[in-house]
Amino acid sequence: MTIGTKLKEAFDGLVSLIVGLKITGENFLKPNITIHYPREVVSPTGLEGYRGHIELVPKENNPFVPKCIACGLCENICPSGCIKIKIVKEPVETKTVHASHPNIQDTPKHKASPAPKMRKKLFSFELDYNYCSLCGLCVQNCPAGSLRFSKDIYLAGYSKKEFEFDLLARLQNQARQKQNIED
Repeated sequence: MTIGTKLKEAFDGLVSLIVGLKITGENFLKPNITIHYPREVVSPTGLEGYRGHIELVPKENNPFVPKCIACGLCENICPSGCIKIKIVKEPVETKTVHASHPNIQDTPKHKASPAPKMRKKLFSFELDYNYCSLCGLCVQNCPAGSLRFSKDIYLAGYSKKEFEFDLLARLQNQARQKQNIED
């Protein structure tokens, strides 16, 4: 090695050291953002961008019922396969039209009536958080906007079973607790 290459290496190392010290100095002067749990708790503003497990979003007019339209897209798009939904079909109440209405023509009595229209309804929504990768595909692709990330930062447990959630029951429990607090 020549003296010129040794000097160049030393100069490059010194520049690298100065850049590193500058970054360290800037961060050293910034306020501390670490929370010392349990002496301190996280403020709601400190949770911006936090992605906890998913939860169902309730309807505005009824907090016990989710916005979910039971399309099954969240279950199909989940790469981890941690979402399992069960759907039941129930008949849609149709309005009966009276033949005495002037704009309706009478039809023959022997004509077959159409099959009743069926509506999908969410029966259960289960999440196995043990396998969730928090990718957010279910939240991003929900056409009804019925999924969101929870702000549950103190989630802890002793067994895998404690991280298997029935999100429909959880939504109803949250609504009940909120209702009891308001009463």
